[in-house]
Amino acid sequence: MNKDLNRVVVVTGGSRGIGRTIGLRMADAGTRVYFNYSGSDSRDAEETVKLIEDAGGSAWGARVNVASQQDVQDFFKKIVEECGRVDVLVNNAGITIDGLLVRMKEEDWDRVLAINLKGAFLCIQTVAKTMMKQRAGRIINMASVVGMMGNPGQANYVASKAGLIGLTKTAARELAPRGITVNAVAPGFIDTPMTAGLPEKVKEAMLAQIPLKRFGQPQDVAEVVAFLASEKASYITGQVIHVNGGMYM
Repeated sequence: MNKDLNRVVVVTGGSRGIGRTIGLRMADAGTRVYFNYSGSDSRDAEETVKLIEDAGGSAWGARVNVASQQDVQDFFKKIVEECGRVDVLVNNAGITIDGLLVRMKEEDWDRVLAINLKGAFLCIQTVAKTMMKQRAGRIINMASVVGMMGNPGQANYVASKAGLIGLTKTAARELAPRGITVNAVAPGFIDTPMTAGLPEKVKEAMLAQIPLKRFGQPQDVAEVVAFLASEKASYITGQVIHVNGGMYM
């Protein structure tokens, strides 16, 4: 058990994009960042560890399926054995498998709900036991603007993010008596590898809906997450903080 750490942070889906940026924003001396990733390529994870270490923190990444209860329990068991606690959980892991509702395959629905919603549930359920003993903790769930307003061709993704907002509010009510806050951040169109591959016409249509007339950056989201994870946000729980340039008001 490492007693020299000031803070232990867990970021799911933390090897690239918004997750990586959140880990970097949290990184400083005395902070250890744990993150998971999926897929067979670990190069992004190795790069993330190096970037966090260069920023003054320490990090460790593992290939973990957040939709597997056993994987999640093993992941957090290792963290608690090494550090004795978990101070912040950021549920950022998420995937998209888009398609029109009437044509969507059942397995595509199940896969997106499993990673985006069940994964967050399993991580909260597991980490809550540690945080309740501590009588302190911060949980931040990564929702989406589309979870509030809907989006054609993304029935599975939208349902998962809307469900995550409901999960956030219920978890906030259940865990508040133990000093644990639970909030959601709902990004709009953020410039990440996930959105970079979209057709230009789609990007133009999205931009037309944003009053600030620009896409967000991962840092815009990371700053809000960092605030919610801090002591400055100790009286904020059960809330959805929108980071969308005015796309949804």
